[in-house]
Amino acid sequence: MEHGPIFGAMLQEFDGAARLLNLEPGIWKILTSPKRQIIVACPVQMDNGEIEVFTGYRVQYNITLGPAKGGIRYHPGVNLDEVTALAAWMTWKCAVANIPFGGGKGGVICDPTKMSKREVEALTRRY
Repeated sequence: MEHGPIFGAMLQEFDGAARLLNLEPGIWKILTSPKRQIIVACPVQMDNGEIEVFTGYRVQYNITLGPAKGGIRYHPGVNLDEVTALAAWMTWKCAVANIPFGGGKGGVICDPTKMSKREVEALTRRY
């Protein structure tokens, strides 16, 4: 599996920690792969009546400790690489803090600063 630069940076950080912890190779393999990645199309009727289709992502990185926890990032430059890395970091945060959740994250390609509150709400509900 090819990795983008953000997820690649996360993997480098993880590799350093895994070496310090003498992590077993099998566990390393599990913890360096996301459980689930979903790409969705979110059609939304804009205030001007036109339909726009936004691309969204949802990553459940690891759910060993519990259901995936993580919010949604709305940004014109969001991509699957970034969302996967953020979901992985959420996994580590929950594990280190002993919170009984796994890591997840969502992202939608959009510019919320150029959208009305109604449009953002419609996009959120569709997502």
